Amino acid sequence: MKLPLLLAICLIASSTFAQTIHKCASYEAIQYQESITPGFINQVNSVFNASKAYSVNNSEKSNPIYNIPVVVHIVYNSPEQNLADSVIYNQLEILNKDYNRLNADTVNMRSDFDIVKGNPQINFTLAQIDENGAPTTGITRTSTATTSFGSFAFFTGDFSDLEKVKSTVDGGHDPWDQSRYLNIWVCNMSINILGQETTALLGYATPPAGLPNWPVGSVPNLNDGVVIQFQAFGSNNPNILDAGNGPINVKGRTAIHEVGHYLGLRHIWGDGDCNEQDGIDDTPNADAQSNQDCDFIKNTCIDNIQGVDLPDMVENYMDYSEETCQNSFTQGQVDLMHGVLENERYNLVYNNPAGLTEINAFEFNLYPNPASNKFTVKSMEKIERIQLISITGQTLRTIDVNSTSAIINTDDLTTGLYYIIIASENQQTMSESLVIH
Repeated sequence: MKLPLLLAICLIASSTFAQTIHKCASYEAIQYQESITPGFINQVNSVFNASKAYSVNNSEKSNPIYNIPVVVHIVYNSPEQNLADSVIYNQLEILNKDYNRLNADTVNMRSDFDIVKGNPQINFTLAQIDENGAPTTGITRTSTATTSFGSFAFFTGDFSDLEKVKSTVDGGHDPWDQSRYLNIWVCNMSINILGQETTALLGYATPPAGLPNWPVGSVPNLNDGVVIQFQAFGSNNPNILDAGNGPINVKGRTAIHEVGHYLGLRHIWGDGDCNEQDGIDDTPNADAQSNQDCDFIKNTCIDNIQGVDLPDMVENYMDYSEETCQNSFTQGQVDLMHGVLENERYNLVYNNPAGLTEINAFEFNLYPNPASNKFTVKSMEKIERIQLISITGQTLRTIDVNSTSAIINTDDLTTGLYYIIIASENQQTMSESLVIH
């Protein structure tokens, strides 16, 4: 089995590196951590296997929908790096579609993989309550004097410059409570090569903080969360991503990939050859990662998944294929992420006040969720009104209720994620994510 993720770095190197594409430094990061904390690799393996065992042993439990509060930290040195709210909303919409298998391009997945496809049913919502209990948009903006947080960490194994974006005193922004929020930093990580600023690094993510595989004091410079290069965030980003070989298609899948690492997934090819694996039983073996391509012919390794030798799965979000052909997770990957959310990241999704609009909000039931043509809301208290909000924050409908229950028709809504805001007669409010399929 291949050594698991400590720190996943996803990058595209410039043509100044003799056309070499160095897309990930996770292996170097693991070795670096092992060098300062002997035994670290074995501990990482143990925790990964524990999460996998949990997912297998609990495969028959009810199919929950997980809701993760997100805070996006925009750290900018120039106006173009200070991304508009619309770009952030767009990236959240992509996360929610891809992590609920509602993305339109699932139809492009080859039928070979029908036997392994999975639906994570994980929702991401911009935080509505900050660490102090005050209302928030879930977005912070920090003007920094730091031109770039980039470094050659993928060669040196030193991540100290990259990590400065997660520290206010170092020109970035301190994380919010990492047990209660998914922190995503968006910044510039370009590097200077022979006097030319080059976009080399697209993003990186860390495993859950506080796991047994993080011995006390062993990772003083690595903060939990996700970091994304500003041009690679969202599909409606006005900034062109060009690593030296022409514009690259950006579909918001860098964040999909990195959040996968944040939730415990490894690269699908196991960071090695056919003898190495990602630890997930239903992901096809591959001789190496894809190289920003969509090669549907490749079958570089022989494997046996439910009696079938599947081809290389360039459709998988955890490959390094072009973003336009990534569209799916496998059921094994879904089970592993659920195992992490039920254990190492339990506080992120259970009894978490970060996702509430009011700490003392009233209780209600919303069902079914996902819904097709209608949903029902019931409460012990009288409901004054219900608002239906799009993922971009647009109010689509306001319904006056004046009752303890309401049935809302959704025939006119397209598939996707919506927010439901419910106000009681005492004007207390509560929100819930609703998936329409």
